[in-house]
Amino acid sequence: MSGKRHSGSAALKARASVFAALGDETRLSVLAKLAQGQAQSIARLTAGTRLTRQAVTKHLRVLEGAGVVRSVRVGRESQFALEPKPIDDVRAYLDHVSRQWDDALARLKSFVEG
Repeated sequence: MSGKRHSGSAALKARASVFAALGDETRLSVLAKLAQGQAQSIARLTAGTRLTRQAVTKHLRVLEGAGVVRSVRVGRESQFALEPKPIDDVRAYLDHVSRQWDDALARLKSFVEG
């Protein structure tokens, strides 16, 4: 895995939090807007949607709690930006699990064919 490795239950808890945060259609939509690379206000994130500011705020707090979004105070408003490190960590974790499955399937194939 890239960067600093998480180990044990703390790592599992952190990854579970990211997976839970990503498991919602609205939060994925908010992340897609933030993935454009520019910090955005709640007003901007709600523009063109049927979501209320309160709903987006609730979803942003979940994303922030999982570490995938960070807020920065700019004047009187908060701007929200994507924090890619936790997403990179779960991507590396999924790659690791995928390799484990590939290895297990290769051993099974070898056993069956051998």
